[in-house]
Amino acid sequence: MKLIFKPGDQKVYYKKVESTDVAAFHGEVLHRVYSTFALARDFEWSSRLFFLEMKETDEEGVGTFLSIEHKSPAREGEEVVITATIEEVKSNELICSMEAVCGKRLIATGKTGQKMFKLERLQSLFNLR
Repeated sequence: MKLIFKPGDQKVYYKKVESTDVAAFHGEVLHRVYSTFALARDFEWSSRLFFLEMKETDEEGVGTFLSIEHKSPAREGEEVVITATIEEVKSNELICSMEAVCGKRLIATGKTGQKMFKLERLQSLFNLR
């Protein structure tokens, strides 16, 4: 793993809320706003942007935890700006604080954790019975 980032470094992801991102369960749309589930996916992606540059060809990252405090809705069609800020890089672990805003509204805050592993190590972990 290339240690090229430090605490305070940021990555920004721009996300337009699509129809596939709205709050829905088993095909039934509840609300046409950015779901917490979709927000979780995009929080993970936003922090993964660091790992795309950090990983070696024989490595891959995996998520270890995710927390979200959903504070305000973002409607279908609106753009959300997600900022991942490195809190800590230690050994093979990356911890990021997360913030999502839509215009001037704070949509959500949270935290993600990821670890980098050699691909062969991941394969052995995933093949556990």
